[in-house]
Amino acid sequence: MPPERRNKAPNGTTAPDWARGCTQNGGPGQNDGKVATLRPVQAERRPKHDCGDLDMRIARDGTWHYKGSPIGRKELVCLFASVLRREADGSYLLETPVERGRITVEDATFIAVEMCWRDCDCGHGAGPQQCLSFRTNCDEVVTAGARHPIRVQLDPRTREPRPYVLVRPGLEARISRAVFYEMVALAVPETIGGREVLGVWSEGVFFPIDEVTALEQAAE
Repeated sequence: MPPERRNKAPNGTTAPDWARGCTQNGGPGQNDGKVATLRPVQAERRPKHDCGDLDMRIARDGTWHYKGSPIGRKELVCLFASVLRREADGSYLLETPVERGRITVEDATFIAVEMCWRDCDCGHGAGPQQCLSFRTNCDEVVTAGARHPIRVQLDPRTREPRPYVLVRPGLEARISRAVFYEMVALAVPETIGGREVLGVWSEGVFFPIDEVTALEQAAE
């Protein structure tokens, strides 16, 4: 049985301000002004300068690197992240109003470093009335649901899970191991296509994690 649902973080402490209320549509907690934004361009529109491949990389652990060295200033990382986008061919771009350049992403563009769940009334009667909100390493907050789905990629050989949540179109946050364990603690069984699976509900949407038997075997 999942733990009693209340407006508290999974560790029993009071939910942080960023997790209070739905944030999907820019409500309380959305960025909290921590992510720097670009100043509007006053000049007339001009063709963007293509800088080609930039010597910039987002490592698997979410660390940004420039010319082989990690970028230590979080404010600078958040500024870069605010102009990050993904092309249809899968490439990643940093794009400002006047220029753009491609960067390398080893896994996901963000890391989900914190999760908070709360009771809500946005499920419209489908499943538990709860919302799961995630905060990324760039302090962006999203609430899992139809617009921000959770997906769990399973290793075909070991079935080791690699969970992600969509932050912006084409840009995902890999859910850290500690946060994933907190999420699994809220999992409930559901039957999908004749198979019994464990997963979590958020905003009336069920997100499968793995088959019940597979998770039971992994726990043994």
